[in-house]
Amino acid sequence: MREEIRYKPIGVIRTPFAAPEGVPIQPAAAKGVVGRAELDPGLADGLSDLDGFSHVILIYHFDRARPSALRVKPFLDSRERGVFATRSPARPNAIGISVVRLLGVEGSVLYIENVDIVDGTPLLDIKPYVPRFDGADDVRIGWVEGAVEKLAQTRDDGRFSERAAAQKGRQGTGVNHE
Repeated sequence: MREEIRYKPIGVIRTPFAAPEGVPIQPAAAKGVVGRAELDPGLADGLSDLDGFSHVILIYHFDRARPSALRVKPFLDSRERGVFATRSPARPNAIGISVVRLLGVEGSVLYIENVDIVDGTPLLDIKPYVPRFDGADDVRIGWVEGAVEKLAQTRDDGRFSERAAAQKGRQGTGVNHE
């Protein structure tokens, strides 16, 4: 296993959310929230033909997430779960993904909708969303089954942010596992 893998951001994601607190926790709960992905202008040619897709997958770095924890209390549950059974940003590799609606492409900028991402988040990659490739049959959704109805009203409360970890540290209680 390699010890280190490095990625260089290809751009930045711009949204109305200045901090993690208050951000919808998934694109399905961010209906109508618009933003844009601003790529390095030298990468604009790589966006050719993307405008034929209605949705794209954004892959990004959770740059404001607190250090990783192997057990976390997810937004949709009051019980701790294994981090890999959640969408928590506090992960061993702080990588996020969101499937968003593509509204248009102009130069090196993607105009997007249904955005659940904090403003200024480093963008690592973009892939077209293709239901026949990305969908699955016979899906089970584990513990989330009983919690999906809470998605529309649930917002980030800051529990996974660096700021929350720093506040917990000042209180002397260790890493925040909420």
